[in-house]
Amino acid sequence: MQRSGLRGHVVVITGASSGIGQATAEAFARSGAKLVLAARGRDALEKVAEGCRKFGGEVVVVPTDVTDAAAVAALRDRALALGGRIDVWFANEGVGAVGRFHEVPMEAHEQIIKTNLIGHMNSAHAVVPVFLRQGRGTFINMISLGGFAAMPFASAYSASKFALRGFSEVLNAELVGQPNIHVCDVYPAFIDTPGIGHAANYAGRKVTAPPPVFDSRKVADAVVRLAKRPRRTTTVGWVTNAARIGHFLAPDFTIGLVKRIVERSLSHATPIEPTSGNLFGPPAIAGGIDGGLRSPSQRRQGAMAAGIALAAGAGLLLLLRSRR
Repeated sequence: MQRSGLRGHVVVITGASSGIGQATAEAFARSGAKLVLAARGRDALEKVAEGCRKFGGEVVVVPTDVTDAAAVAALRDRALALGGRIDVWFANEGVGAVGRFHEVPMEAHEQIIKTNLIGHMNSAHAVVPVFLRQGRGTFINMISLGGFAAMPFASAYSASKFALRGFSEVLNAELVGQPNIHVCDVYPAFIDTPGIGHAANYAGRKVTAPPPVFDSRKVADAVVRLAKRPRRTTTVGWVTNAARIGHFLAPDFTIGLVKRIVERSLSHATPIEPTSGNLFGPPAIAGGIDGGLRSPSQRRQGAMAAGIALAAGAGLLLLLRSRR
């Protein structure tokens, strides 16, 4: 099913208080959609809603903890009250923790799985019956390049993203007979959001995203395109495709390379005290769309990384051919 426009469509966005969620809310507002914005922090949501209303969008704020199935069901009911239907549900919630697996407390691992996997399942469980009654609807899952290649020092995050990818495959299989109901996955590369500053950190070092880092608005544009023309899998940023291909061709090499990059980054990083970040509550300051990670020097490093990736890819292909 193709949709020429989104004016009047009811769109639910979880994780809408900053970063990709905020950028996507603004993009949908410009398209004339009716928005239902959810996250744990009311104040941050109200700020996002205020910005969306400047674009002429109708916006409802519903503070929601997605790990609570009853709260997500209430979010769905609030969305239905707007016009008796839900057209798009963007499951965008996500948290993480940095540190070696055994150094991160188990309650932190558990909370990451509850948010990144169970939270998305709660969203799907709430809205899929609505889509089936309507005979149409689009469920968009925010995953990550971590759904294709494991991220060392982020074990629970990686586990949740691999599991979420599998969950989406199951949903698509069960809905095969529903041509107007779509389950879409989005796999961004490293994105410039406040999220990395909000993450739990048990590594004892300040963490930043390795270059290249992409703009949240690119992800938002991809999500809006999916609402108009749904497709199963969408990647944002060439790094995701490189990681996907590299992991398929040489998983040990790819994971080892990522591990060395992260270890080197941590070894040069500023020491900090461990923190649980936003795992168990909303951040004190949501932070807006951008995380300040795309400095001119990081853009130059990103260009260098692209060249290195191309060279590594060529070398990998030559190695595979020589083994054959």
